[in-house]
Amino acid sequence: MSHANPEGADARTSAAPSDTTTGELLARLSQETSRLVRDEIRLAQAELSETGKRAGVGLGLFSAGGILAWFGFGALVAAAILALDLVTPAWLAALIVAVVLFVGAGVAALIGKKQVQQVSPKPERTVDTIKDDIEAVKEARHRDHTS
Repeated sequence: MSHANPEGADARTSAAPSDTTTGELLARLSQETSRLVRDEIRLAQAELSETGKRAGVGLGLFSAGGILAWFGFGALVAAAILALDLVTPAWLAALIVAVVLFVGAGVAALIGKKQVQQVSPKPERTVDTIKDDIEAVKEARHRDHTS
């Protein structure tokens, strides 16, 4: 006498939850855990990529501030030379340029510093979703033990 399922479906997939064997449950848990870990890794990669971009912009602006400060120093040196050598209004023009470059350097450095400070050292969304996953597993275990 055949015990085949009349609809042709595998008995394991159509079995009621209480008829499922421990081995089948463990296999399903392993598959779901694997999928969950892969999804969490993808999320962490995406979040770290976004964080890296923000850090790159901040460091770029901070570097721009350093370059502008270097040119400002050069212009200030030129202004001092002109002031001592010519004692004419030419040194005043060089001094004005130096001040403008230093102001630009300060603004770029402050914006860059702010960008770098906003970078999170950990993938926060991934940590949150992992916490949610752990809570869901705990709730499922609690429901299974109370039923």
